[in-house]
Amino acid sequence: MDEIAFHIFGIAIYWYGIFIGLGLVAGVALAVFTAKYRGLKRDMPLELILWIFPPAILFARLYFCIFNGGPWGLNFFAIWNGGLAVYGSIIGGAIGLVLYCVIRKQNFLKVADVVVPSLALGQAIGRWGCYFSHCCYGLEVTNPAFQCFPFALEIGGTWHWATMLLESLCDVGICIALYFLLRKGTLNGSVFCGYMITYGLARAIIEGIRGESLMLGASGIRVSQLLSILIMIAGVVLFILLVRKNKKKQE
Repeated sequence: MDEIAFHIFGIAIYWYGIFIGLGLVAGVALAVFTAKYRGLKRDMPLELILWIFPPAILFARLYFCIFNGGPWGLNFFAIWNGGLAVYGSIIGGAIGLVLYCVIRKQNFLKVADVVVPSLALGQAIGRWGCYFSHCCYGLEVTNPAFQCFPFALEIGGTWHWATMLLESLCDVGICIALYFLLRKGTLNGSVFCGYMITYGLARAIIEGIRGESLMLGASGIRVSQLLSILIMIAGVVLFILLVRKNKKKQE
């Protein structure tokens, strides 16, 4: 698979960028539709994306460079050469979301409940960009029966598990589950917690079979796997706190 889709006036257009763009559009479209389930205006996601997207890209690059040891200087901005981390984009997007809610005086949990199904959908589509870019792949596949699409992809003559497609499928499932949870009109923040728990669990497992991972120094600890576990635990704790708080209100 060629990572370049086509050229426009001599400028290479990469499949990775195309799928990121498609994921962004699909995510915003879904949020416009689901905003009503938390009593929010339909045009809210169109404004919100302006607060989320820039810091998401910045932190996606920063996260990668910190744990990859660079590149720094002017090469830091050369994102067309690859080097964006999903968790960095989530952190940056979360910062933008908090700022939006504080400045616009919006309920964070309500807005977050609308955002996370769209986030999962965007991730599901964006991961296909990783497939074309031959990044985020898994360990080597030694069984010839699985040395084929969609289970694996060939890189430099060696077959590797297509973990990016596995995560894409998980993200689709998470998106569907969160959508129905949101539509039921459940407790504010429950959908947000659901994303933290389900994505944290899925990513922690998938990260364990990744062939290339950002490491925490020389410790041998996979940064994203550790972060996934912490996010999953935080999601469980937050959900328990929200349920207890809701029960006290009803007493």
